[in-house]
Amino acid sequence: MKSRKFLFSLLSVLCVMPAFAGWEYNGYYINDGYYNDDGMRFVIGAHGGLSWANAKMKNDIGNLDGYYYINPSTGTAVSLSYFGDSTDAANEGFTAIAVGNIGDLPIKEKFSKLAFTAGGSIGFTIPYYPQWRLEAGYDHIAETEYNHVPLLDGNLKVAGDFNGVVHLSSTGVASTISTDIISVVAYYDFFDGNQKPLNQIIPYIGLGLGYATSKTTLKLSDIYGDLSTSSDLTNYGTPDSNGIIRFEPPTDKSKYPESENIAAIGALGVSYGISKYTFFDFGARIMYVPKITWQFVNSDASQHRDWFSAEDMIYTDLVAGVRFEF
Repeated sequence: MKSRKFLFSLLSVLCVMPAFAGWEYNGYYINDGYYNDDGMRFVIGAHGGLSWANAKMKNDIGNLDGYYYINPSTGTAVSLSYFGDSTDAANEGFTAIAVGNIGDLPIKEKFSKLAFTAGGSIGFTIPYYPQWRLEAGYDHIAETEYNHVPLLDGNLKVAGDFNGVVHLSSTGVASTISTDIISVVAYYDFFDGNQKPLNQIIPYIGLGLGYATSKTTLKLSDIYGDLSTSSDLTNYGTPDSNGIIRFEPPTDKSKYPESENIAAIGALGVSYGISKYTFFDFGARIMYVPKITWQFVNSDASQHRDWFSAEDMIYTDLVAGVRFEF
């Protein structure tokens, strides 16, 4: 919360300072009447486009034991709830009983999604160094889904009547994510002089920092029956007649916790001036967010626990926009 207040304060300062630039080119007259332009401009812009998100996925469940029948000949495992009783399990070749921590299972699929993005910025060019722009910006990456059955799939070490490594699938999820980033970015425009040239391409680069807030939701299904055997999850839903928990997360998305991070931002692009005030902008932005966590929440949001996370999330934005410099 303190970080959020700090960034909003900084944004306010950046909005006020450009007022010194005035609404016309800033400068002064010297003794012989010659007008000297110091190159300072007030800058405001808007952009939109597509954002491609990529991240490694990490299992954050922690210690959560599941109870399984094991088929020793194939090395596969299924939940005790899958067959219903030991006779049915034996008929299929599953006879041994084992316990394993599904918090050790890997996540099957990485995060790789395409979304719409839009944002705006406000700032100013530096007096006597007009190639430099300092802008405070806001970017919104629209909601996308991360849905997978199974979520967890791989080899798991188990113990009990059978001791060894088995192949196991567990858990199905339906989830969403959207991200907002408030940033401060320094840009360098490659041109000579105090005024940007018109009707020609001007390359630029940028580097900055931001504050990222990611809103996530998570619906959990126990299609394999191994979650319902854990006492750790009995308070998150209601068991049916077969003992399978019907998990009941909040319908109100605002009840889900938010994931907050410091973000790093890089930019590369070109602008094209059609007047001394108006520039079209085409570019790519890369925004790095260290970790975004999905939490599993019960119906009234009184209980929650980390379930999985996207680590080293990279948003690659391809955007087009317009920038005004006064």
